[in-house]
Order: sequence, then structure tokens, then C-alpha cells
Amino acid sequence: MPDHLPRVRPTGWSEPLTRPAMANDEDRRPGLALTSRWVERDGTPWVPVSGEVHYSRVPRSRWRETLRLVRSGGVDVVATYVVWVHHEPVRGAARFDDGLDVAAFVRTCAEEGLHVVLRIGPWCHGEVRNGGLPDWVQDAPVRHRTDDPAYLDLVRAWFGRLGAELGALCGPDGPVLGIQLDNELYDQPGHLATLKRLAREAGLSAPLWTATAWGGAQLPAGEVLPLYGGYGDGFWVDADAGWHDTFRAHYQVSHTWDDPGIGADVRGEEGAATVDRDTAFPPATCELGGGMATTYHRRPVPSALDVAAVAHGKVASGSAWQGYYMYAGGTNPGPDLQESHATGYPNDLPTYDYDFHAAVGAAGLLAPTHAALRTQHAFLAAFGPTLATMPSTLPDDRPSGVDDSRTLRWSVRAADGTGFVFVVWHQPHVPLPTLRGVQVRVDLPDGPLVLPSRPVDVPPGTLARWPFGLDLPTARGGSVRLRWATASALTTLPDGTLVLLASPGVPVEVVVAPGVRVSGDGWAVAPGVHAVDERTGGLVELRAPEAGDGPAARVLVVGAVDADRVWVLDGPDGRVLLRSVDPLWLEDDEVVVRAAAAPVVHRWTPDGWRRLDVRAATGAPPEAVGAGAVASTQVRAAGEPAVSYGERDGRASAPTADRVADLAAEHRFADVGAPVDGTVRHLHVAWAGDVAQLLVDGRVVADRFWDGTPWDVDLDVLPGAEADRVTLRVLPLHRDAAVWLPAEAADRRRSVEGPLGALDAVALTRSTTWRAPLT
Repeated sequence: MPDHLPRVRPTGWSEPLTRPAMANDEDRRPGLALTSRWVERDGTPWVPVSGEVHYSRVPRSRWRETLRLVRSGGVDVVATYVVWVHHEPVRGAARFDDGLDVAAFVRTCAEEGLHVVLRIGPWCHGEVRNGGLPDWVQDAPVRHRTDDPAYLDLVRAWFGRLGAELGALCGPDGPVLGIQLDNELYDQPGHLATLKRLAREAGLSAPLWTATAWGGAQLPAGEVLPLYGGYGDGFWVDADAGWHDTFRAHYQVSHTWDDPGIGADVRGEEGAATVDRDTAFPPATCELGGGMATTYHRRPVPSALDVAAVAHGKVASGSAWQGYYMYAGGTNPGPDLQESHATGYPNDLPTYDYDFHAAVGAAGLLAPTHAALRTQHAFLAAFGPTLATMPSTLPDDRPSGVDDSRTLRWSVRAADGTGFVFVVWHQPHVPLPTLRGVQVRVDLPDGPLVLPSRPVDVPPGTLARWPFGLDLPTARGGSVRLRWATASALTTLPDGTLVLLASPGVPVEVVVAPGVRVSGDGWAVAPGVHAVDERTGGLVELRAPEAGDGPAARVLVVGAVDADRVWVLDGPDGRVLLRSVDPLWLEDDEVVVRAAAAPVVHRWTPDGWRRLDVRAATGAPPEAVGAGAVASTQVRAAGEPAVSYGERDGRASAPTADRVADLAAEHRFADVGAPVDGTVRHLHVAWAGDVAQLLVDGRVVADRFWDGTPWDVDLDVLPGAEADRVTLRVLPLHRDAAVWLPAEAADRRRSVEGPLGALDAVALTRSTTWRAPLT
């Protein structure tokens, strides 16, 4: 057995299992409990997956479909800010109607099988004006976010209004799983306890009370569940700051959960000391970057792999709760509601746009991130009950720091000889090399494992969760042990089939004990070692020596070519494995797909992949569905853009609406169609420049800062956006503007001599829903 290999010795838990008062003795809910290691549901460990969706930033008509796409991505908890300034811009005139009906949103979540975490503030940040405080609160002569009695009087009244709306949904049988108090409050533990008391007095309650714990936050002991974050890049550093170490650290596997970088710009400090995690509670997150907001001075665009690598690394590090901010993007519900220099904040954001490059975009379209994350979530749904009981163990030989690009980043989560090897080999900005000749050693009680069987090259972009020691069931109650495999565990199906997902460029081996017979796709490479094509995958059957020709355990390897189109959903008879390039969800025993043309959907059955019989569901006329170019005419040329429109603390300020109106080129679209029942129109704008605005009848209804990506707009939620009533303004970007752009966008900026401003192409897609029975 080689001694030089990277090695892990799973050591078990370092602290005894305890049960805090929260969710056990206090605010008890039937079927829910909390331990120092995991959350329990119906007596079984559970790894929740939460995704942030802001109801007030999503049109009410789009709530249900957005939530269905969230659910089909493997999310089972929705977190949402309750933004005070959205509800009560004028004192005493709080609104809870239409898109502000938070109770209706919570009920819709419950109808779609989703729990809810309410982030009630009163200060939330969320890139909102005044951090979410109405102007009349912001301007009040009080000490905000403290136990100043005058401030508490304002909060007490607000919480009272929330209690009237939400109290009935917060009981033991309600969908509200958790309540977050304030946000990013670092030095007022007593105030957090006071907010909890005020919320209770208002009729708000939940089994889990939470608070953000990053930045060395001081939290009231035992009163709140500490939640952490992880962003691989962010807008909150200066334009010339480079890729900060606090971002880079999230591409490592680590048992450090605090992050001194998140929110450092708002609290006015950099590099705050981290604090140790409170081991009375499990390691849990609420803000893994599901994308990134776009500010004027800095415009990062995390790729799907960037987002997935951070999330995967947290699971490898021992996460007991995966929470994303944002999971679905949105649009501010009115003008002047964004964080801005004008309101004293360090960043300027678009007036309306809050797409966040999230898994479900502001227009309701899926980003590649949806696929990259949903395979992780399928794994957590299937293996979470056992994974939660497995502590994370780091290898003996670990990277020396964030600059180390030669040492494999990996860990093991294991218990009783069963577990998973996690490999995290990706980061943006500073590319990682292919690691040559990789094998790892896992020292288990009954002897070491070395995998793969032969050294392999691990290419950059590899995110793996290789299972070992799994007992796979056969049809008659027997089992066959899988020693290990070098494809990632994805899920298990109702017939016991283990589903694995291959990683591009990593050979797939399925390894069993001597004497176990392997048949099906692939080929033998050594005794007990069976290879499967990593690109196309295949099905193998495993039979114990005594089984003869009897029942076999089944292992399905989904090839790397299908990684972005595989779905695992909960059907009426258990998990369903589907394959589709179009977004889909389940309604009872039918698959529902949104597409602009007849989609192709396959379901895995015991006999292989079977194409489903798909039919149009809405009765929309066939000629109304499809895609095509939109003609445009430039009706005004651009003026000369300024190199600067001002700054705050060294960060460039966005141009005012008047400056954009004066200097932008204007394009009129010939015809963007009209709403048709049963369909949705999406406008796809490929452009380059600085700021773009979409106008209907001369009124700005949407905007965007350019970051090199196209802009998708849901036209059917914009009143009057039809025929030739829609125009687009494009403000060129000055060559010397102090704006940071992603590499490809920066290259395009450098490719022109003067200001960059272009409308490359405009297309219109009209989609509808299609249905297919599962059987």
C-alpha cells in the first residue's frame, strides 16, 4: 500500500451530540428537532436546501411558476426578506396587497411543498434603499438597530403589522420553519434578543430563530441559530481590488465557517477577526452565493461552475444546511428603492434590476447554475439522512493557502466504513492546472482504501463526491457492497438503483469485492474493477457470488454529456429521473415543461431511457409559439459619455436617469407582439455599453448595467409592452471609466478605440407549457 498518497483518517465527531433548547424545548413543532450536528425531520437527519426568493421583487403572477422551478432545482426551503420600505414607504399606510401580500406568498410556498424562512429585519440590507428601512424610519431621531426605546417603538408597530398578516402561518402546523432577526448585526447581541421578544409578542414564532454569524458577529447565546455565507466573488470590494482572499478561501475545503469579507463595506472595516463556530449548533449557511448582484463600479459574473464549486466545498466541509442568496432573481417593485450612493451606501445598483445571475433569473428563465446545483441537491435529498451523521475530515496534506494550486483540495465524510470522497478542483480568475497522477487513500477501521485503482489526471472543473462502502439492495432483500466508485453519487431510485454522475475527463470505475459478478455496459480493467465510459455512461448489474442468475444490484452511470439536462424530482411513487434541456417540474403524475417548441423529455425506467409523449397544455395557437428576430431602428445617436459621473469613497457613481436620457442612443423595436393567453414573451437583448434602459411609451420600466451578458426581459409583466411601444436606450461606456468588468467584457471594451456602445441583436421568444404523463 503506497505511503506517499494524500491521506485521510476519518476520526469521528470531536464533540458529543447535544440538543439545544431551540426547536426541542422551545417553539416545538411536531416532527422537527435540532441537534448540535443536524436538523431532524420525523426523527431522521435532514440537510435542508434553502433558496432566497423575494416575493416583493417577483410579480405575483409569476410566484407559482418561479417556486415550481425552485422546487424542481432541489430546493425545499424558501427564504425571503420582508422589506419594510416596500410595504410602508409612508408611515401608517402599510400595504399587503398584490405583490406585497406576504401571507399569500407563504401559503403559495406551502402549496408547492416548500418550507419558509422569514427574514423580518427590520434592517435587511438586500441591496435595498436604507437597508430596507423606510425613509421616515431612517430619518427618525433614534439610535437605529439598538435597544433605544424610541427605535423599538417603531419596530414594535411594524412587527405588529407582520404578526397580523403572518401569525396564523407561524404555528406548529404552519409552513414557517424559521425567522431571521435583523441582518449582519455584529455587536448588538442584546438587541437581537429584544427583537426576538418583540416578534413573539406580535404573534410571530418559528421552531428556528436565526441570525447571520459572519464577520465575527456577537450573537445571544442559545437564542439564535448562527448562519454563515460563502461568496466566491462580490461587488463590495473596490473596482481595482482584484480577487480578494476572502473570496478565494471559499474554493478551499475548510472547517473555518466565519467570513470577515461579507458586508465589510457597509460596516466600514476590512479583515475583521473571525470567531470560532458555536458547536452547540450545526454548521449551516443562508448565503452561499447563488450568483452576484451587479453594481456600477464592479460587475462580477460568477459562472455556474463557480457557484457550484463554493456550494460543493461547503458540503465537503461538513455543511448541515445549504442556503443560497439569491436562488431566484427579481426586479425592484418601484423606482428609487435600490441601494445607492444617493442614500449614503457605498455602492450604486440599477434602479430596477436584481437578476443576481441567479439560478432562476429575473425573467423566469433558468441559468446554467440551476443544472449545476440541482445535481448536488439531488444527492443531498437521497443521501442527506446518512451524510448528516458523517463528520467532515480533512486530509493530512492540505493546501498551504489560497495561492496553493498544486495540492488537491479534498475531504472525506464517513461513518462506520461508509462515506464519500469530495474533490473540489475549480476556481475562477486564477485557473487551476490539471493535477497529474491523482490517487487518494482513506484509512478506515477495516483497512485502507486507495482510489482510483490507478492514478488519474484530475482536470480543472472537477467537483466529485465518490461513494465508498455503500450496500446496494437487490430485488429479494439481499444486497451487494459497492467498495467505491469514481463517479459522483447522484440519487437512488425506488427500485434500489444507485445513480452516479460522471465528471468530464475523469475515468469512471465501479469497484466491488472479488467474486461479485459485474455485467452490462463497460469493461473490466482488473479483478473487481469495472470501467464505464465517462462521456456516455451506462448501466451495470452487480451479483453476489451466491446469487447465481438471480436478482442484481443496479448502478446507473449518467454520462458527463447529460450532466446539464438530468433532473431528479419527487413523483407520486418516489424519485423520478428525467432528461431534458428545457425547464420542467411535476404536477401530480405529469411532467410540465416550459418551451418555445415541442420539448424532448426522457424518463429512466428499469428498461432504460424512454421518451415521454409530450403535448401542448394551454391551447395557445401554434403560430403564437416560437422564436424570431426583432427589427429595430436607431432613432437617436449616442452622445459622448463621461469618463466619470461622480464617485463616493473612491467608487464610481452611476449616471442619473437624466444623464442616461441625454447621452444614450435610442432604438425603437418594430414589433414585440402582444400578450397571448397561455404563453410568455421573453425579449432577449444582446448589447454592449454601460447602462441600458427599457422604456414603454417613453417611461423607463427596466434597466441593466452591462457586464458582458445578454439581457432577458419578461415582457408580459410590463403593462403596455407590445407592438411598437417599446424602446431601448444604450449609454456607451467610456474607455477610461473606473468600472471593473469580467475578462471577456473587458476584452471587448479594449477592442474599440473610443466609447463602447452597441446593440448586437434582439430576439423574441414566446413559450408555452407542455405536459407529459409519467406513465
